[in-house]
Amino acid sequence: ATNTALRLAEYVVTEAGFGADLGAEKFFDIKCRKAGLKPAAAVIVATVRALRHHGGGDWKTTADMAQMRSEVEIGMANLAKHIENVRAFGIQPVVTINTRPDDEQELLELIKTLSLEAGAYGAAIHNGFGAGGEGTIELAEIVVAAADAPSDFKLLYEDSEPVATKIERIAKTIYGADGIDLAPAALAAIARFEKEGIAHLPICMAKSH
Repeated sequence: ATNTALRLAEYVVTEAGFGADLGAEKFFDIKCRKAGLKPAAAVIVATVRALRHHGGGDWKTTADMAQMRSEVEIGMANLAKHIENVRAFGIQPVVTINTRPDDEQELLELIKTLSLEAGAYGAAIHNGFGAGGEGTIELAEIVVAAADAPSDFKLLYEDSEPVATKIERIAKTIYGADGIDLAPAALAAIARFEKEGIAHLPICMAKSH
């Protein structure tokens, strides 16, 4: 479907999945590897509610502005990591801040500013749900600019690298781990993969709490 779209349009936007750790890593390292795709940019979706929640706040209620700003600033650590993860693949990250009718403009602008400081190519306040096409123009223009900007898409690991190396690369680069400890069952599984001649395949990593 993606290859068909690329032959029919100047720009193709696809939903890669949830999060730059789960969906994006798999889209890049598995789908793009096998399909020969080279994405030029990635859009990371954020909301005021999500960042307040990540910052320890109760997003269901409105607090005073100082408290909500603090919650957003703390929650930005999560969004900043997603921006970093996209950058690890050599492409341009764009942050879109999806809005709700009751979002405070000050917080929307704060997320926009902090996203740029965290390394996003651009950030847009997106209101396509409330304003239709007019509410998407800023985001569309930034995405086009990001897609046209220089990029150097690269995978995290080569097919030929050992399975344990691939796992460690994902764990350290995407999840921020210091390293990995492989259980005996995992070591036995890797040995089986090597014996069966499938160790060259990409890693599909699940994430638990």
